[in-house]
Amino acid sequence: MLPKDPFILLSYVNTQLRDFYPSLEEMCNSMNIMQSDIIKQLKAIDYEYDKALNKFV
Repeated sequence: MLPKDPFILLSYVNTQLRDFYPSLEEMCNSMNIMQSDIIKQLKAIDYEYDKALNKFV
């Protein structure tokens, strides 16, 4: 289950991407979660996914 707080979610997702997954798509597929949900939640706190860096910035 993903954290509900957007700032904790940001930290969690970026850690997962850094340590385990080469892309947001692969992470979402592996965890069976909607990529659009994460993008929407983090966009609300002004973070967007950067494919080249493989993290939310």
